[in-house]
Order: sequence, then structure tokens, then C-alpha cells
Amino acid sequence: MCKILALLAGIIGTLPAAAQPADYPNKPIKIVVSVPAGGGVDTVTRLVAERMRQQLGQAVIIENKGGQSGNLGAEAVFAAEPDGYTLMASQPAPLTVNGLLYRKINYDPTQLEPVAVMTSIPNTLTVRPNFPAKTVQEFIAYAKANPGKLNYASQGNGTTSHLTAEMFQQATGTKLVHVPFRGTAPAIKDLIAGHVDLMFTELASAVELHKAGKAQILAVTAQDRAAALPETPTMIEAGVPGFRSNTWNAISAPPKTPAAIVAKLNEAINAALKSPEVRAHLAGLSLQPVGGSPQEMAELMKADTRRWADVIRAANVTIE
Repeated sequence: MCKILALLAGIIGTLPAAAQPADYPNKPIKIVVSVPAGGGVDTVTRLVAERMRQQLGQAVIIENKGGQSGNLGAEAVFAAEPDGYTLMASQPAPLTVNGLLYRKINYDPTQLEPVAVMTSIPNTLTVRPNFPAKTVQEFIAYAKANPGKLNYASQGNGTTSHLTAEMFQQATGTKLVHVPFRGTAPAIKDLIAGHVDLMFTELASAVELHKAGKAQILAVTAQDRAAALPETPTMIEAGVPGFRSNTWNAISAPPKTPAAIVAKLNEAINAALKSPEVRAHLAGLSLQPVGGSPQEMAELMKADTRRWADVIRAANVTIE
């Protein structure tokens, strides 16, 4: 028996740090943000990371690795050691639709470990400032009367703004022309200049333009109205049943990260999101703090993947 105990002690002593999370964390944590600096995911992650540092007692370093709708960041984290010291902050795409859109990706989204959803924000149907329709029903009627003549901007092929427009066309029997841009900023610029007719874009990107009269938000694509625009109906209220589209961002970990480490990170993120200062900052950005368990994040990922898979197949959307 003594020999067996000694042998077990020797084996345990050689296990990697990932299998021994009791002292985690004992060095800085790196969060790979799957978008360039300055974007919505980046802003939220930096806000949450500062609170995580206070909660965990270790520095939390941000590294931006944008490209291919989040694939490059996801690849880096997928290949990292599952020890809790390399995490990913991302929009939904690398966790949900990229595996459906790209012919080849160098990671398996289903193997990344969900940690926590940080925030959520609805999209909006936003049109150029001088667009003749002032309601969703007027817009649908106008689009049906002018098939193939309205141009919609997106953040790029396969992005949520693109897929939401495809879902809208499928739901309403309209036909729009896609004009993909490289990101939100250039798309919004052409929208307010009147070079494109509409865009399904995040509330945060459109609300101030709407209030200033530089664009018109006809509806939000959430279950409930947005606090920032209480007079603006949801798409469902406007007569498009079941139409929902939102963007969220979340923290994930490499495959096989120990449950105890995931739980500790989840606790720190939830604590950050409950901070009055963080909540006030997020409210100013029209962002809704989410939090919750890793299991709830996993269910959200599955639900989003199912929803967009139907849209992608119906529209035959692929990216080389």
C-alpha cells in the first residue's frame, strides 16, 4: 500500500498546472480579443478585465488578434495550454457561424470551453436619413414595390449584419442588394451619406445618429423595446413575427480547461458585471450586462448556431 501511495504521489507531482488549479491564478492572465482595438468587444473586455484583475489579484493583459471574423483569435486560443492563462473574448461568429460559413477553419468551435457571456445588444433596422418609409410596414411595402433596387450595407460577408438582412428578406419576401464593407465604421459612413439605403446594425452604432437625425431607426430586433429608444417598436411589434437578432460578446477558454478554473473565471466575470461602475458604463453604451453560468453560455451558442444555420443554408452564404 505504501508503494502504491508513493507511486500516486509521484504521478500527481508530474501533472501539468492545468490539473492543479488550487492556486490559480498565480501569474498574469492573457485575454485574446478576436477583433481590432477599439471595437465593441474590445471596449467591453477591457472594462471587465480591470474588475477581474481586482477580483483575482493578477494582471489581466489584453491582446488584440483580429481577422477572418474572429477565426485568427480563436485559432490562437484553441491551440493554447488549457491552464486558464490564455482566454478568448469574442463576438458570436467564431463560436457559432464561422464553422458554417468558412470552407475550412483551423479550430473546432464546439470544443472551446464557454466561460461567461459579458454583454448583449440588439440590432436595429436603420435607414438613410431621407428614406421615404418611416415605419417597418412602409419599408416592407416600398421594398416589395422596388425589388432588387434597395442596397443594404453590412460589416462584411457572413457577419451578423449580413445574416440579419438575409433573415429579414426570407421573413418578408423582399429582395435587397448586399453591399459588404470592412467593418461598421465605413458602412455607417456610407449610410448617413445616403450611398446605401439601410443597414441592420447594433443599437450602440445607430442610436446617436438616430437622435441627431443623421439616420432613422425603424425598429429594434430584440424581444423588448430598448431603454434608449422607448418609442421605437421591436420588429415583432412592427409585424414580423419571431424576428430577433442580437449581438453578444463572451469569454471562452481552450478545450479541456479544468472546470474549477472555468468556475473561478466565471465568478470573477459575474462579479465584474454586477459592479455599479461597470453597469453604469455599459448603460452609457446601450449594452446589457448578461453574466450567468458557463452552461447558459453553452446553450446560447447552440441556439444561435441553429438559428443562423437555417438562414445560411437558405441564402447559400459561404466564405472562401
